[in-house]
Amino acid sequence: MTDFERKLYRIIVNMHLYRKNPTLQELKRKTGKGEQEIRDATKSLIRKGAISWDKEKKIWII
Repeated sequence: MTDFERKLYRIIVNMHLYRKNPTLQELKRKTGKGEQEIRDATKSLIRKGAISWDKEKKIWII
């Protein structure tokens, strides 16, 4: 995992603990990165099996 992927993962996990899904705007604000960088890192985390998205419930599965 790259440093940015680790940071993004920690943000998603911490917000998940408080039953909140981070929006793209929140992730942009918290990471200081652009939309494409966040999308690329998220896709990488999904490919690595660190996180997945539940389409029905619209939540991250850690």
